[in-house]
This record gives sequence, C-alpha cells and structure tokens, in this order.
Amino acid sequence: MPNHEQIYKTQAEQYDLMISRQPSLLAVIEEITPIKGQDVIDLGAGSGRLTSVLAPHAKSILALDASAAMLEVNAQQLTHAGLSNWKTSVADHRNIPADDNCADVIVAGWTVCYLTSSEVPNNELNLEQIILEMKRVLRPGGMIVIMETMGTGYEAPHPPEFLTQYYSLLENKYGFSHKWIRLDYQFADLEEAERQARFFFGNELADRIVAEKLVTLPECAGVWWLEV
Repeated sequence: MPNHEQIYKTQAEQYDLMISRQPSLLAVIEEITPIKGQDVIDLGAGSGRLTSVLAPHAKSILALDASAAMLEVNAQQLTHAGLSNWKTSVADHRNIPADDNCADVIVAGWTVCYLTSSEVPNNELNLEQIILEMKRVLRPGGMIVIMETMGTGYEAPHPPEFLTQYYSLLENKYGFSHKWIRLDYQFADLEEAERQARFFFGNELADRIVAEKLVTLPECAGVWWLEV
C-alpha cells in the first residue's frame, strides 16, 4: 500500500489531479448546512477538495492541514480563483489554531481517519480530543460535517475494517447523523485510471482496473454531521 503521509508531503499535485476526477461536494454539504455568509474551517483541507468549492460562497474559510505542501497547492488554487477570504495554516486536528466560538461550519474530508483508525495508538482519545476542539471553535448552532471512505472499488458500502470502530463511535458515542453517497472517480482513459490507482491505492486495485477496464472507478463515501 502506498505511503499516504509521504504522498501528501511530496506529491500533492498528483494527488490533487486524482481527486479532481470526483464530483463536487458542494451540494452534498449544502443539503446539511448553508455555506453562504458563513465562517468555515476546513480541517485536513489538503490540496483544496472542499476549500475550493466552499470558499466562493463562504464569508471566510480557514484551511488547515498537517502538510505544508498540500496547503501550497490549495493556496495556489484560491489565489488563481481571485479569492481573498481565506487563510491556510499547518495544524494538528487536536489543536485547532482558532479562537473559541469563531466558526459556523467545520468540514473534515478524508482526514480524521488518520488519527482515529483502530491501527493507531490512542485512537479513541484522539477522536475525543478532535471532537472537543471542533466544539470549542464552533459557535452555538454550528455544524460539523465529516466525510470518510466507505470503500474504493465498491458500488455499495464496504468500509475498511480498521475504520468501523471510528464510524461506530461517531454515531453511537457522539451522536452524529450519517448517510452514504457514491463519489465515483471518472478518469480520462484506462491509462490514467491505472496510473492514479497504483499511485494512491496500490497494485491490487490497479491490477483489477486493468483487468476489468474500469475507466470509472466506483467509490462509496460516508457523510456524518452533528449540530453543536
């Protein structure tokens, strides 16, 4: 399996190209909470999957990530779009660099899992610290929206076993509502599908793409939300 931490540090542009092959998530988020005129924090913002679609509608957006390289790509996109209502900062999810009661919405896409997987030491404590930090920076009535994988290469939810405990805690301990959506990758051709899958998901999935000629790669995603 590829080293995702290394990818985020050294191959941010290729990662950004890969996720650009998925549909926009603006409508999914706005079904849960309005973004227009809101102060938003994008936790684990990466190269800007969510930042770039939310920033044009938000009052302000703070993009946070552990990787400076990913945030550089994010900032370039926001600058190219002519936006000025944003800031970026390298940060840990357990210590959000923001004041109490300063945000209306927190989004966290495919990121909390890296600290809360059952393969990570202190995963339950990490999740507790992250949820407490989110609640600290949100205003009363603020909304948390978390997105994570429910299975790549599957047409129905097939979450990785090492994430099922985390998902259960979100719903049963912290009271998050939940649904799942399809978020398929639509690659330009089979060559790109194989290259990007091998780059991020590893050889097993890439070999399957070649064998089955999958230019469209099925992806299921989970969406969890909680009003504070």
